[in-house]
Amino acid sequence: MGWFQRLNEGLGRTRHVVQQSLDRFLGRAPDEELLEDLEAALLAADLGARAVDRLIRQVREETRGAEAKTSEGVQNVLSRSLYSILKTVSGPTIDQLVTEGPKPFVTLVVGVNGVGKTTTIAKIAQRMMQGGRRPLLVAGDTFRAAAIDQLQVWGDRVGVEVIRQRHGADPAAVAFDGIVAAKARMVDMALVDTAGRLHTKSNLMDELRKVKRVIAQELPGAPHEVLLVLDATVGQNALAQARQFHEAVGVTGLALTKLDGTARGGIVVAIAEELKLPLRLIGVGEGADDLQDFNAEAFVAALFGQPTSRS
Repeated sequence: MGWFQRLNEGLGRTRHVVQQSLDRFLGRAPDEELLEDLEAALLAADLGARAVDRLIRQVREETRGAEAKTSEGVQNVLSRSLYSILKTVSGPTIDQLVTEGPKPFVTLVVGVNGVGKTTTIAKIAQRMMQGGRRPLLVAGDTFRAAAIDQLQVWGDRVGVEVIRQRHGADPAAVAFDGIVAAKARMVDMALVDTAGRLHTKSNLMDELRKVKRVIAQELPGAPHEVLLVLDATVGQNALAQARQFHEAVGVTGLALTKLDGTARGGIVVAIAEELKLPLRLIGVGEGADDLQDFNAEAFVAALFGQPTSRS
C-alpha cells in the first residue's frame, strides 16, 4: 500500500464523521439547520472552534446557486478553505532542514509520555541512514531505564550509535555528552531524546529548559529544531500540550502520530489555525514508512476521499 493509500485509510474514521454531515446537503440549499449539523461534525472531528468558525463562514459566503445544492459543492468550498489553512504550516521537511542547516543539525525531541517520541526518533534516524546521512542518537530520557534500553535497541536495529549514561543520570549531562560526541564524530544530525513529561508540571519543564541551555552552550545556535511529538488520538488536549511546550521551550516543528487510530484527525487543522507551527511529520501506522512528511494537498484529499497528484 502506497503512502497516500495509507493516509487515506488512516483518516477513514475522521472522514466518516464529516462525510455523514456533507451527505445531508444533497439536493438542499445550505440552510441554518444543515450548517449547524456541519459545524457539529467538524467540531467532533476536532478541527477546533476557530477553524470551524472560519470554515462555516466560507461555506455561507461561497455556496450559491446550483453548486450549493450538492454535497460536492460544499465539500469543494471546505477543501479549498482547509488547504489555505494547512499550506501555511507546510514548512521545510526534516531532510531539507538537515541538508541546508549546520552540521551537526541538533534536534531536541519533546512531548508527554506515550506519544511515540522514541519511535519517531528511530524512524527519523532510519530515514537519515537511507538518505546516506550519519545520525547520532542521544538517550536523554534517564528517568526510565527502559527508555534508555529502548533507544539502544532501535539504534542497534538501524545501525546508529547511541550516547547514553546510567539510569538516573542528569539529562543535561547526557545532552552535553551527546553534542560533544556529535561534533567529534562529524555526524549530520543529533537526535536528543527527552523524558516524557506532563506539560502542566513546571519543574519538569524547567529541566527541559536546562537541557536546551546546555546544548546551546556547547554548540551555539543549537538545538536547531525543537520537535514536539503529539498523539492525534487525544484531540484538543494535543493543542493544549503544544501551547505549553511552545511557551516553555520554543517549539519549531511538530510530528503528529497515530492518525490512523482516531476520528479526531481534524486536530491537524486546529493546530495549524491557532499555532502556525510547521507540521513536519505525520504518522498513520507503526511501520518505518508510516511516518512521512506532511503534505497539505494530500491531507485534504485524504480527508475527503479525493484523488491527488500524490496518489
